[in-house]
Amino acid sequence: MKNVKRLIVTLLLVVAVFSLVACGNNSEEQSFKFEYWNESEALNTLTTYVTAVTDEKSADYIPEQDRIAVFDMDGTLVCETYYTYYDTMMFIEYCLVDHPEKVPEELKEVARSIAPGYVAGEALARDFARAYAGMTVREFSDYVVQFGKKYTKSFNNMRYIDNFYLPMVEVVRYLYDNGFTIYVVSGTERTTTRAIVANSPIKDYVTPEHVIGTDFEIKVKGHEEESSNMNFKYENGDDLVLTGGFIQKNLNANKTIYIEREIGQRPILAFGNSGSDTSMMNYAIDERNPYKAQAYMVVADDNVREWGTQDWVKKSADYKAKGYTPISMKNDFAKIYPDSITKAEAQYNP
Repeated sequence: MKNVKRLIVTLLLVVAVFSLVACGNNSEEQSFKFEYWNESEALNTLTTYVTAVTDEKSADYIPEQDRIAVFDMDGTLVCETYYTYYDTMMFIEYCLVDHPEKVPEELKEVARSIAPGYVAGEALARDFARAYAGMTVREFSDYVVQFGKKYTKSFNNMRYIDNFYLPMVEVVRYLYDNGFTIYVVSGTERTTTRAIVANSPIKDYVTPEHVIGTDFEIKVKGHEEESSNMNFKYENGDDLVLTGGFIQKNLNANKTIYIEREIGQRPILAFGNSGSDTSMMNYAIDERNPYKAQAYMVVADDNVREWGTQDWVKKSADYKAKGYTPISMKNDFAKIYPDSITKAEAQYNP
């Protein structure tokens, strides 16, 4: 009889433990707190969607291996609204301040000519590639990191590497915690983007192979002038170097091509902030996507904590008409940067 009682007690304890574990898991799933967001339509839409696609009993359930989320970087995850963004300021500093002895005069003139409203298109990207010719990939990556430690004059106490939007970092972590694979799909060059991400608040959620960006030509040192990489083999101790050549700018329709080539399936969530991201948005929400998908666009409409000047009414209406959910930096973001970072009195214009 005593053995029976002990068995019953043991079984009850096991049941109790499993119940506590289950409750703990459920409360953990429910316990994600968005510290940097205000109550908003965009956030409610996102959390409702994630709850549905991660619930095995839901008609909208999506297996974990198919939960792909893609994020643009500049203007979506990081600040793009001060004078100009990371890779352009890095080019200017490299040419005019850090290593003017290494670049031809014509590239210095390009650096001097860049002004607010410039076009970050393929022509400028080709100049970026030429500026760093001869650097090994490791040297280039290290320079990206060192540049990131410089302070922008458009904010107080902000290094370039500190310019991640806290609310969007939360979104990345929230999706990661819910079984999403996160890709950063940027118009910035790939090695640059990898170095930025690896030294950022999202480094634990985005691995290097999940970074897609503009591509500069890379070859084995000593073989830069050879037309085909099939003409030689990598040997122990060889270095990979930037040749100054350019391959492809990752903007507009190229984003969809890169996604297909490197991911091999349509994302179910896409986040951007400008017209150059709309192809990626449309690719996600295309009616041929086998899963229910959503797209979100960040609107830079905060000119108090930020330098945003976009018209929320116009932008949000335009994005909604295209099937995207707009995010207002002014109204939806409770906090944009850490308390130590504040907007400067004047926007930096070198």
